[in-house]
Amino acid sequence: MVGNVATQVVYREPSSGPSARFRLAATSRYWDREKNAWTDGHTNFFTVWANRQLAMNVAASLTVGDPVLVQGRLKVRTEVRDGTPRTWADIDAVAIGHDLTRGTAAFRRTGRPEPVTVLPHTPATPPDARGTSAGQAAAAVPAQPEPAWETPLPPGAAQEQRGPDCVPLAVT
Repeated sequence: MVGNVATQVVYREPSSGPSARFRLAATSRYWDREKNAWTDGHTNFFTVWANRQLAMNVAASLTVGDPVLVQGRLKVRTEVRDGTPRTWADIDAVAIGHDLTRGTAAFRRTGRPEPVTVLPHTPATPPDARGTSAGQAAAAVPAQPEPAWETPLPPGAAQEQRGPDCVPLAVT
């Protein structure tokens, strides 16, 4: 679904984990031949639900009016209130992002906890300030730096990395 954030994000942290919701306004547009211009059609509103890490990132990233793309599962609910049938459309979001056809965005990766390997029985090792023992900190796997994709390989190095049985393809 493509649309605009219509309400402020509501963020909650119940015992089941973080959750966020907001209303999405999606307006269809069509070419009006009589006016020779684009015209707005009907606006549909959806309640978008995000959970866990997506909920935290949504709460930190979205504001009212932001153009967004939402991917997820559509759920339509119908209920009778005061004798009147009412219908709601919810989207359980899997992914949400800014619509880059209408502006720019600067992506910031959220911090991930470092993987820690627990050593078997390391007595008398006092925990450090983060609550891990020195033995556990030493056993932590260091993060690998991202390769420099822009750096060209020296001549012949590409064939060595692919292996002797790999034949390069010709692009025409």
